[in-house]
Amino acid sequence: MLEDGVVERDLIVRDGRILAIVEPGVGQAAEEIDARGLAVMPGAVDAHAHLNEPGRADWEGWEAGTRGAALGGITTVCDMPLNSIPATLDRAAFDAKRDAAARSAHVDHALWGGLVDANAAKLKRLAGRGAVGVKAFLVPSGVAEFPHLSEAVLVPALRAAAAAGLLVAVHAEDRRVTDELGRRYRKSGRHDAAAWLASRPADAEARAISRLAIAAAEAGARVHVVHVSSAAGVREIRRARARGLRITGETCPHYLTFTSADVRRAGAALKCAPPIRGASDRDALWRAVLAGDLEIVASDHSPCPAGMKAGDDMFHAWGGVAGIQSFVPALLTEGRPRGLTLARLAWLVATAPARLLGISRRKGAIRVGVDADLIVVDPDRRWTFTAAQLQARSAVSPYVGRRFRGAVVRTVVRGRTVQQDGEIVSGPGWGALIRA
Repeated sequence: MLEDGVVERDLIVRDGRILAIVEPGVGQAAEEIDARGLAVMPGAVDAHAHLNEPGRADWEGWEAGTRGAALGGITTVCDMPLNSIPATLDRAAFDAKRDAAARSAHVDHALWGGLVDANAAKLKRLAGRGAVGVKAFLVPSGVAEFPHLSEAVLVPALRAAAAAGLLVAVHAEDRRVTDELGRRYRKSGRHDAAAWLASRPADAEARAISRLAIAAAEAGARVHVVHVSSAAGVREIRRARARGLRITGETCPHYLTFTSADVRRAGAALKCAPPIRGASDRDALWRAVLAGDLEIVASDHSPCPAGMKAGDDMFHAWGGVAGIQSFVPALLTEGRPRGLTLARLAWLVATAPARLLGISRRKGAIRVGVDADLIVVDPDRRWTFTAAQLQARSAVSPYVGRRFRGAVVRTVVRGRTVQQDGEIVSGPGWGALIRA
């Protein structure tokens, strides 16, 4: 899977990089991987994941999370700043997370910083450390250590990020809408899945994206809307881009796989914000992904201890879906009947995110000189995701029991096989920090 299409070639790898791309049978190597009949793709660059270490390693941690990543076809995972303690808001916190990952990660990784105020000095230091960008919330994040941006500070904070040269990833929902509806449903005694879904309408997402676009234009910031969940959200991104704004968007496999009917059935295992919506929004997101209105797909893997998903109070349960391990298989399974080609998949999960995050000099493609990050895919293998296969510490995933068509049979990170036929075969600590 080269950048210009699907071809039959051999890859020569030396010292972790692709040395040459040659006709089949040309050249020799000390070790050979026979991938005949399979597809070799660039390893996925997951632009949005929460591994929660240091501080909340019991929620997941680098070791378990990157085992799942390798099984899901991800060779570089980009960790978000908010669920670790300390949150990644300054240079010291960045270094603490870097060190935790160095001890345990099976795959390469990049780090996001946090944007919680307009402190330009802290942001410049994060940029100097190699952060791929900063994350901000327009609604409460769910953890006390990571406050959201109020309307008063939004433009100054975006301006400070722009001055530091940092991309800003934004969780976009309108707090006035979600707070009011949440209070209304809880006051009425409703705490079921249907009430949760109704309390976070697509209109809240669209309003927030519209407000973000206006603020980004005033601040001169480059913004990226994470986990877009609705047709209305896509429309607002398209409108902002038509006005010349530097705005991009992503969606996630759970929005492309499940519907609100699944949330009502599965409960908290599928709770996330913005919530998973109806089939019409799912279909609209697929059209946006295939047409390029949403540039990338990312996992937004956000696990927690099983007890935080227990009970029937959807408002109290932790919001996050464990999906890193099923990343590429879910997209293959759901996407190909809708026209997703392997070449388009490689663009969405590898090439485009690497370019967006400023790491394409090393990641996201199969070409001479870049890291030999490769996944070998059997596009037609049919298999069922069992609880015994799940790597997540919580043992909670809405994908358990699901049938897939398409499997990642080998994962190679900088020339070393990390995962083969569903088994992790390389020890923790192989993963390296990738700086923007």
